[in-house]
Amino acid sequence: MRTLRRLLIGLLAALTLTALAVALSIPLGWELAPDRVAALTNVRVPGGGAGAVAAYLARPPGEGPFPAVVMIHEFWGLREDIVRKADALAEEGYVVLAPDTMRGRSTAWLPTAIYQTATQAQEDVNADLDAVFAWLAARPEVDPERVAVIGFCYGGRMALRYGLHNPQVALIGNVYGETETDVARLRALPGPLLGIFGAEDRMIPLADVRAFERALEAAGATFEVTVYEGVGHAFIDAGDPRAAGGAQAAAWAQIVRFLARHL
Repeated sequence: MRTLRRLLIGLLAALTLTALAVALSIPLGWELAPDRVAALTNVRVPGGGAGAVAAYLARPPGEGPFPAVVMIHEFWGLREDIVRKADALAEEGYVVLAPDTMRGRSTAWLPTAIYQTATQAQEDVNADLDAVFAWLAARPEVDPERVAVIGFCYGGRMALRYGLHNPQVALIGNVYGETETDVARLRALPGPLLGIFGAEDRMIPLADVRAFERALEAAGATFEVTVYEGVGHAFIDAGDPRAAGGAQAAAWAQIVRFLARHL
């Protein structure tokens, strides 16, 4: 009995220390994050809920007018992989703006990423994206009628929600983000929608993707949803998507084709 009691006390102590370590790691990570984000951004967009939105701007050479894309990062915050994607898309002839929707918070630590996503208010994101979208559309090299919003993971969910918020969005890309099955809401989609998912994704199960497709059909939406076999969540998040091969390169090529066709 004493041995069992000691084991239980030890287990409780270990769990308490683990929880304390996780709790302390979240603010510590945020203390370091602003410098990481600042190193990746090259513009500050006035407006938004915090007064300005830091972002990374990539653009093709020439005067335009070019189509444009607001690209929303994953739940980690703004990181190098989104900057690489923005640069790759700019080489295809798009002006790309990747905003920091976490307002200086960025992490590689999963508990922090989960916490900052769970505490992110949609109205705050919409306020920042309203400022970002208007600023991008007003640039002289951008065609204001051809501005899309595309996101990955958390960013895919935010792209979908923002598209339902702003009727000026010309195209939505939801890349392995949460889906929507409310047909009445989906009828408000302002333009074509691209959805890309992995068949082995445990965060966005295949059943949810199929329900999303059925709801889009019922809403009369223009859409293209593709499920890539043999891959899970966030399968386009490593390295240069054009050179990666396999599902990652195929999915990136699909994004480029869909933009060329519909934007």
